[in-house]
Amino acid sequence: MHQSTQLTSELIRDLDIPGPRYTSYPTAPEWSNDYTHEHYLHALSNWEKSEATVSLYVHIPFCTQMCYYCGCNVTIRKRNVNVGAQYIRYLEKELSLLLRQRTKRPVIKQLHWGGGTPNFLTSDEMRQLKGMIDSYCDIASDAEVAIEVDPRTVTEEQIRTLNSIGFNRISMGIQDFSSDVQTAINRHQSVQLVETLFDWIRQYEFASINVDLIYGLPKQTIENFQETVSQIVQLSPDRIALYSYAHVPWLKSHQNLIHSEELPLQDEKLGIFLGARNLFLASGYDAIGMDHFAKASDEMAVAYHNGALYRNFMGYTVKPSDEFIGVGVSSIGYIGGHFVQNTKELRDYYSALDSGHLPVERGLILSKDDHIRQWAIQSIMCRFILNKSELYTLFQVDFATYFEDANAHLVHCERQGLVRLSGDRIEVTDLGRLFVRNIAMAFDAYLKTSQSRRYSRTV
Repeated sequence: MHQSTQLTSELIRDLDIPGPRYTSYPTAPEWSNDYTHEHYLHALSNWEKSEATVSLYVHIPFCTQMCYYCGCNVTIRKRNVNVGAQYIRYLEKELSLLLRQRTKRPVIKQLHWGGGTPNFLTSDEMRQLKGMIDSYCDIASDAEVAIEVDPRTVTEEQIRTLNSIGFNRISMGIQDFSSDVQTAINRHQSVQLVETLFDWIRQYEFASINVDLIYGLPKQTIENFQETVSQIVQLSPDRIALYSYAHVPWLKSHQNLIHSEELPLQDEKLGIFLGARNLFLASGYDAIGMDHFAKASDEMAVAYHNGALYRNFMGYTVKPSDEFIGVGVSSIGYIGGHFVQNTKELRDYYSALDSGHLPVERGLILSKDDHIRQWAIQSIMCRFILNKSELYTLFQVDFATYFEDANAHLVHCERQGLVRLSGDRIEVTDLGRLFVRNIAMAFDAYLKTSQSRRYSRTV
């Protein structure tokens, strides 16, 4: 992508509409509570025959305090010797139920521990959990093995332990360094604290450091966020995720603790984003779609330019897998054309496993139409090209006929400068790569029947 794309507030305002993030298709709000443990067992019974590559996500839900902006599934607990140990026992029960029908050990291309706060676990518990995973699965020699850590609570001993058990990528939430913003979101961490953590990670020679930032938080201004971005550039992480704050108090009641009058208005929020983006580009980072940045030499930037990215619930990745397993509270899996999500309540999770059942809360068995539209959206989101003859080869459907309902939206996107429409191809422009969610909506059949859904905005 040419980094010279000029964005203005006026242009972004026109393109800033509510829409799904497309970490999956169909998106999670469309999944059904009628999906059960038995449906998942059926998918797993066919999985033994599959040669599909696999990713494994482990959700550690525990945090010691609530950050008011948080949109993740978390459980607030004080550090206690029994909390982590009990949870690991149940993770093993779940993994055993998932894999007991397989005679071949799955080969994991991407392992990710997320949360919550995975470093809520002690070093001994981290070793125990990784050893348990190793007893059921083979981790590929070139696998990405990543974990999210909290700079406020992680220790050098834990970083050393993670290195010794095979982790090669560390991700951390920073969000904003401004003290006013940190007070408003109930999350205090200094630049010096994060700098020390970077030193530890580099000392133990991890392959990559990722940081998360959020724009649109309360008390945030163009000026104070520019200072945060300058400090991040000085720290020099390999990858940066710059997420738009989604204020959804109807879904996350603790967000009511954020005073809505302190949130930046739309124009200022757009200015915050533009200022951050321009500084990252000027500092040697490439923009990966709308909300990710990577050093030009990073394998993600290389894959982005080559159209070789993949997207899943862990975000963009260069280690694509056909299917993935999720274990732990609220985790998500995709096996044999089934999406499945675990229960979000710890009590229900333990209860289901005690009764010998997988802790399924909801899911979806994809139809042929879902698979076709999923392929189209993935092509647009990750490769930035949709090849109509490839669609026909894979699914034996004619693009013009099958996606007649998408034509008006695509023509509108072409007028906005987001795509180029030619005979056999839809090609995403440089501008369109930043607003790729807007383009993907053309292929989403559920948007037409889900008018009551409430989505975060695309900027």
